[in-house]
Amino acid sequence: MNYQEALEFIETSHKFGMRLGLENTSKLLELLGNPQDKLKFVHVAGTNGKGSVCSFISNTLKEQGYKVGLYTSPYLETFTERVRFNGQNIPEEDVARIVAIMKEKIEIMVQDGFAYPTEFEIETAMAFYYYYEQKADYVVLEVGLGGRFDATNVIKTPLASVIVSLSLDHIGILGDTLGKIAYEKAGIIKENGITVVYKQEKEAEDVIKEICQNKNNKYIEANFNDMIIKKSDINSQIFDCTILGEKFENMEISLIGEHQVNNAILALTVIKVLKDVRKVEISEDSIRKGLLETKWPGRIEKIKDNPTFIIDGAHNEDGAKSLSKALEKHFKDKKMTLLIGMLKDKDIDSVLEILMDKFDKVITTTPDSDRAISCEELKEKIEKYVEDVTAICDIEDAVKYVLENAKEDEVIISAGSLYMIGTVRTLVK
Repeated sequence: MNYQEALEFIETSHKFGMRLGLENTSKLLELLGNPQDKLKFVHVAGTNGKGSVCSFISNTLKEQGYKVGLYTSPYLETFTERVRFNGQNIPEEDVARIVAIMKEKIEIMVQDGFAYPTEFEIETAMAFYYYYEQKADYVVLEVGLGGRFDATNVIKTPLASVIVSLSLDHIGILGDTLGKIAYEKAGIIKENGITVVYKQEKEAEDVIKEICQNKNNKYIEANFNDMIIKKSDINSQIFDCTILGEKFENMEISLIGEHQVNNAILALTVIKVLKDVRKVEISEDSIRKGLLETKWPGRIEKIKDNPTFIIDGAHNEDGAKSLSKALEKHFKDKKMTLLIGMLKDKDIDSVLEILMDKFDKVITTTPDSDRAISCEELKEKIEKYVEDVTAICDIEDAVKYVLENAKEDEVIISAGSLYMIGTVRTLVK
């Protein structure tokens, strides 16, 4: 089996849809020798900021000299981004080799009466197998969807369970209130563990605290009260904070937006727990380098100058608020054009309500997903807010149109679905 055949094999399993439950993943991993039981994890769930928090933590551990796996989703430009080891994507030949091994195990599963694994179940099992082969010291593991029934939740008690900022997202699957969503996300909390959380709305906080109490977990909340942002521009941010009694001064990150300072403080809280409670050796120098070196593509990321071109995966209310705040801070007096595409199952109206007053001109497009809202439907929604709206359904044509019609001093923002952002990033770069 070559890499392309392996990808086709994984993508074919897309027809089996999404399945909530851990029985199938557990069986597949059992047939692979349960590689996940031989690894140490930091498990991260939530709505906004999972990728950034995972990246801050994994980079810090890598800077200390540990062998570190980083599992995230979805990918922006290439499938292999999802499974990283020491900052490098999994090699294509390893994808092909491991998928060939898994194909045999899947055939055994199906013969034994188990359902055919879904795309995400196969990808997660492949990642665990690869990290075990590479003898990873630590794996920073991002939840795919929800938490309780997510394929990543087959792991035993991690070094830390982490819950980032929660907001209404995937409401058809996870529930239509913050409390219900918190219950699903907090499903990653295991017996006798440590849970580190972003400051949540009371409804979500109460649910998480109750689950921590029931599972005998230490509940630690990231402290944003002592945060002082000393510098914030389009290139970097410098801040002071206090984490579990320890003062950190002049911490610098390359990610844009105040929410990324919050994400860095949450990551720092996890790192402090690893260091002080789990006795993982981590120097201050590794922490500083790890934070500064963290890049997270597609999150208020500048990909071009003259005209300035920013991409951001803002696809829900919290994401839109973070983007809006960053635009207000850095581009207040600039003429701005928006290129947007979204999925139907997102809270489209809330996102538009927050963002539309920033833009003179909007181009709508259609992400490459069967869940996408068409560019024409999206245009109709946006016309309530902005007069100059153009629908160009093909993403490549939309990008060409935006660049050809932009002036040098203009700012182009491409936001919405991550399915679209990756394509835009490839085309522009």
